[in-house]
Amino acid sequence: MDSRDQFYKKLQKKLKKDTKFPSKYLFKFIVPSNEEKILQVENMFNHEGAVITKKASKTGKFTSLSILVVMKKAENVIQKYKDAEKVEGIISL
Repeated sequence: MDSRDQFYKKLQKKLKKDTKFPSKYLFKFIVPSNEEKILQVENMFNHEGAVITKKASKTGKFTSLSILVVMKKAENVIQKYKDAEKVEGIISL
């Protein structure tokens, strides 16, 4: 099992212990300030009633995305993080 799998397993365990689903969940990502990459992240949450807040860094090289959305279960949260990994240069917080 690699470190990413261990991380997700640990996160899932913590979510199941500490969160009653369905629940609002706040995702935070940092992506290079590239409209295509920002859209990739936004599109992951299309049609889910997500509230997305964007803020450019001081230098403008990066954009932070805060996404508040109701998630039905811990497995869905994990899947969103895995989907986000496909966006080149993304940092999940």
